[in-house]
Amino acid sequence: MTDTIALIGFGEAGSTFARAGGWEAARVFDRKTDTHDAAAMRERYAEAGVEGAATLAEALAGRPLVLSLVTADQALAAAEAAAPHLAPGALYCDGNSVAPQTKQAAARAVEAAGAHYVDLAILAPVDPARLAVPLLLSGAQAEAAAAALAALGFQNIRVVGDTVGQASSIKMIRSVMVKGIEALTAECMLAAEAAGVRDAVLASLDASEKPRPWDARADYNFDRMMIHGLRRAAEMEEVVKTLEALGTGAAMTRGTVARQRAIGTLGLGTPPDGLGAKLAAIEERTKSA
Repeated sequence: MTDTIALIGFGEAGSTFARAGGWEAARVFDRKTDTHDAAAMRERYAEAGVEGAATLAEALAGRPLVLSLVTADQALAAAEAAAPHLAPGALYCDGNSVAPQTKQAAARAVEAAGAHYVDLAILAPVDPARLAVPLLLSGAQAEAAAAALAALGFQNIRVVGDTVGQASSIKMIRSVMVKGIEALTAECMLAAEAAGVRDAVLASLDASEKPRPWDARADYNFDRMMIHGLRRAAEMEEVVKTLEALGTGAAMTRGTVARQRAIGTLGLGTPPDGLGAKLAAIEERTKSA
């Protein structure tokens, strides 16, 4: 089955899936091969054993299954660029974290070209889940896409409807809580540290909720933001679009965008171990900025 798939984008998600599934016959295009990162991207192709394509058209030629895994701000552009090169009847599975409205716009471009668009939502980090990561699918060809993805090794697939936008609505609205808690953690812990009451605040939170110590939860949330803050900010901008379209308001989510971007922009790279070390690194970088 791996000779049926083309991947657009070969970042964390694409490379993780390809390695986990042994997709040696997959054909891949990542726009970083056109930049100063070209050598690193070709090395990543080689490590995963996939076939790197020189152009998007080359990657898509004759492939009946396409998996788009780019950054949120490039999802629509990727679909529009891919559309003229898609094989007739190809399944274009858009796994990017964007608003339903963004996916519907992408679907119009793909379907106008004679291919089928499938709304794909990835509901958890791809590592360590890999091919067991929960996937939601929606769209007229969602069942066909589910079968094709299962043949590639995905183990946790659920079709949630036949309309593009249903899967992404679940993902976007869920993100209000998931990414919002991360941003609120930053706001709370940075203030607690500045006031010299971090331990007391953490103890108070632990006293009111027991599933996981808040020290560990805060440490984990900072880890996600320090590594992926910029990417998450782009995704949360799509969540703002989702909520505004619903008319329910997005004041807190706008704040989440700002906080995720502020942490991600610090460029701290691999986070140090432990909450205290992370807070100290952020404070030091902020003072020197």
